[in-house]
Amino acid sequence: MNHYEMLRNVSRTFSLSIEQLPPVLRDTVTVAYLLFRIADSLEDHSAILAERKAHLLRLWGDIVTGSRPASDLTNQISDLDDNDPEVYVVCHADRVMQFLNTIPEQLRNILTSHVYKTSQGMARWQEQGPFVRTEEEMDDYMHQVAGRVGYLLTDVFSWYSPAICKIREQLMPLGREFGLALQAVNIIRGLRRDYERGWVFVPATYFEKFGLSREGFFDKKNEGKSMSVVNLLITKAKRHLEDGLTYTTLLPRTERRIRLFCIWPLLFAVKTLALSRNNSDVLASETKITRHQVKNIVLVSQLLCFSNFCLEQYYHYLEK
Repeated sequence: MNHYEMLRNVSRTFSLSIEQLPPVLRDTVTVAYLLFRIADSLEDHSAILAERKAHLLRLWGDIVTGSRPASDLTNQISDLDDNDPEVYVVCHADRVMQFLNTIPEQLRNILTSHVYKTSQGMARWQEQGPFVRTEEEMDDYMHQVAGRVGYLLTDVFSWYSPAICKIREQLMPLGREFGLALQAVNIIRGLRRDYERGWVFVPATYFEKFGLSREGFFDKKNEGKSMSVVNLLITKAKRHLEDGLTYTTLLPRTERRIRLFCIWPLLFAVKTLALSRNNSDVLASETKITRHQVKNIVLVSQLLCFSNFCLEQYYHYLEK
């Protein structure tokens, strides 16, 4: 199985965005996604205890930087079922490292630096525990798992495009916010799923504002108060998404494929927020946009991606 097949197996939505990039970026971002996916899969796996997760995540960081062989990881996870596509990627970390070694050295260095920092940050959070006390702690968690991805992509795009390189310093903080935006939407989508695996990424201060506890948040009798908490999360995610929109509109119109790469997840996220607003289903299951909605967003955005005005209008249309 090559790296594109691995990508499609774990994320058909992101593969849409990644596979339309120019060839060198397509290869690089595919490998970056798989490197991050290995860390995510270790973090999310329900059968691995937190202490072991922290150890494996730190080990993965060492492997990415070349100080340990990939076999040190794969030998320690032989008990996991690789019929799960995400576990399959982890169990074939050696293949992913081979893919990493095929991309240009400068890009390889960008990837290894950011993935190493992400793995260390995720390991720290496994040791810190499954609850978030404040919004600042939520932001720190989201930065480790997604904000650093924004940094990585900005560095990769700056390597590829002289025009993007000129505005790199302006894009960097916005790239982090873009990453936080997508992760905040993921948290809203996965509220119930995360709770069932023992994690709650909603700040305790959000619950306390409405006299709720973490456990009471999912109690049907508290639905009104719980939806007030969800609306706080939506407001927060929307704030980050606005920075993601700014990031995207700053990208040169000549870099159409890079713009589309950013436009699609941005618009998927804002549509997901619109579906989640005042929708109690977010407390019971995962809120997803349909394949038909994905197809429409992809088609429409290809027509208007050159116009910042039209893109902003479409963004606000989906937001409603």
